[in-house]
Amino acid sequence: MPDTKTIGLIGLDTSHVVAFTKLLNDPKNEHHVAGGKVICGFPGGSPDFEASISRVEGFTKQLSEEFGLEILDSPAAVAEKCDYVFIESVDGRVHLEQFRETLPFKKPTFIDKPLAVKSSDAREIYKLAADAGIPLISASGVRYDEGISAALASPPEGATEVRGADIFGPMQIQPTQPGLYWYGIHTVDALNRIMGGGCKKVQTDASEHAHIVTGEWADGRVATVRGNRGCHSGFGVTIHWDNGPQFIKLAPSKPWYASMLDAVMPSLATGKVDINPADTIEVIRLIEAANESADHGGKSVNL
Repeated sequence: MPDTKTIGLIGLDTSHVVAFTKLLNDPKNEHHVAGGKVICGFPGGSPDFEASISRVEGFTKQLSEEFGLEILDSPAAVAEKCDYVFIESVDGRVHLEQFRETLPFKKPTFIDKPLAVKSSDAREIYKLAADAGIPLISASGVRYDEGISAALASPPEGATEVRGADIFGPMQIQPTQPGLYWYGIHTVDALNRIMGGGCKKVQTDASEHAHIVTGEWADGRVATVRGNRGCHSGFGVTIHWDNGPQFIKLAPSKPWYASMLDAVMPSLATGKVDINPADTIEVIRLIEAANESADHGGKSVNL
């Protein structure tokens, strides 16, 4: 990426907006990501979502005063002013509408997790992007964990195929982002990278302390997600290779945000997105189906 692209943020209600701005705008940052500079933002905020509306004012003030961002009055104004759009609103319910507002400007777009909280919205976002020829990427930073990347790039000696995986992580509940959409999406997105697409059905055992989601892939492989509450907040995964297990503690030396931006920026620049849209849509549908299973006493739900 020979030149620096300007970036606009839509939704200043998450710590991600400050973390991304530090990584992109400060060349002296240990994990600086080249290729873009954040220049403006639209505050947004969802009045019925406390974790959103309570943080808008503080992050907006910090970005304006500490980093000099221009604060604009609409998503469209942001899209008009910048080269790339980052839809950061912490509320996945508003992403489709915000993307519709920026769509006429045809700017390469990153949408932070969750892409949506309904699979119909996820499909519509990607359809709109494809019809307009807009490069679009959405992911959790955990998808790009250094340990996962290293394992998939260089499997253990003698290993040739991933036969299954068991992944765990924290899973707080937010009513407006039901079930696994709020924090469980980190583990589901990472699992999709490890297993690939093709999950055909899921079954969820939900209790006060955890969600245990079992997924079966079309080729017969099985994987699980454990979303923890009331215990540790660590992430980890056991990859079941054809010749044995490999445990990876997901605690990278490089921030997940930086690893993700290292992939996002070239994707937006070249239009060659490194995640198949079908996989991102499957992540949203898998969570939707897992939530349906939990709501119906653990019955199996087809994707």
